[in-house]
Amino acid sequence: MGPLDSYLPYLLNRAGARIATAFGEEVRPLGASLQIWRVLAALRERDGRRMGELSATTSIEVSTLTRLVDQMEQKGLVSRQRHADDARVVALHVTAAGKRLTRRILPIAERYERVALRGFAPGEARALREALRRLYVNMDELDG
Repeated sequence: MGPLDSYLPYLLNRAGARIATAFGEEVRPLGASLQIWRVLAALRERDGRRMGELSATTSIEVSTLTRLVDQMEQKGLVSRQRHADDARVVALHVTAAGKRLTRRILPIAERYERVALRGFAPGEARALREALRRLYVNMDELDG
């Protein structure tokens, strides 16, 4: 056990990368990726999100998200629709194909969460989620 083993950014990255890599490999045969899943999950939570809001929710940088949404639109998973009152505003909506893919990925995502939290009491899992949310917000200090 060295200093690296107790360095929080290393531990977070190691855990996140392990989950992300395995999840990505598992959803690839379905024509998806971790980033596609993030977009679909955000739209499942609330359809019709604007790109800026979707970027903040998914933690995908806007230019990367724009390219990703282009790919998702080509695959028929989402559609862009201009707002009726303001043509500059584009909202993203999930299509029937996108909903089908979401239903196929959801049990995989739920299993990953179950495996990751195995051995955690419900209160520990809640505390971990809250701590990670707080840690994320704390990092805003570096955006100075």
